[in-house]
Parts: sequence; structure tokens; C-alpha cells
Amino acid sequence: MVGLMLFAGGGYVTSPDVSWSYTGFHMFRQWLADTEGFTLAEMRGFGGDRAWSSVSTKLTPLLDHADDDGFLTAAQCTAMLPRLEAIIDQLRPEDSDPVLLRRVD
Repeated sequence: MVGLMLFAGGGYVTSPDVSWSYTGFHMFRQWLADTEGFTLAEMRGFGGDRAWSSVSTKLTPLLDHADDDGFLTAAQCTAMLPRLEAIIDQLRPEDSDPVLLRRVD
């Protein structure tokens, strides 16, 4: 099974880590795009032809990124963190989805 694990580098051992299958990660990104007011499938790189410059979100580095190539910089992650925290703070119990909320520490 192919999967994806996101974790803080640099020796940080107390940060939360997350692990998904590629399908689960794609579902997470679809959910984030929906939360930001656009459909991921309409975007370039995800089957559509809509340019990333046409959307305004701090999450572009995460959403417009290859699943299997490269990494996000610390600066990109730092810039996205407040928006991700705001999205999590807005979650209601009925919004909970095990794929989205699954954490591996």
C-alpha cells in the first residue's frame, strides 16, 4: 500500500504527525479546497484548467503540490499554519471524518 506521512523535520519529536493513504490525502485536500471556496477537480494538476492564480488561499503551497515529489519549506508551513488552525477551530462534531482527523503520533 502506498501512503503519505507528514511530519515536522529538524528533530521535532513532540509535533503531531499525520499519516494517510494517497486517496485519504487527496480527500483531505478536496475538503480543504471546498472549505476555501473552490473545487479541487477544477484546478490545473487535478483534472481541470483553472489557474491557481485565480484562487486566493494561504493553503496554495499544500493544495498545489505534487503528492510524490519535493517538500514544503518551513516558511511555507509557517505561513499556512494560522489558516489551518482557523479551519480546525471551525470544525463541528458533525464535520468529523475519520480520514480527515486520523493522526499518528
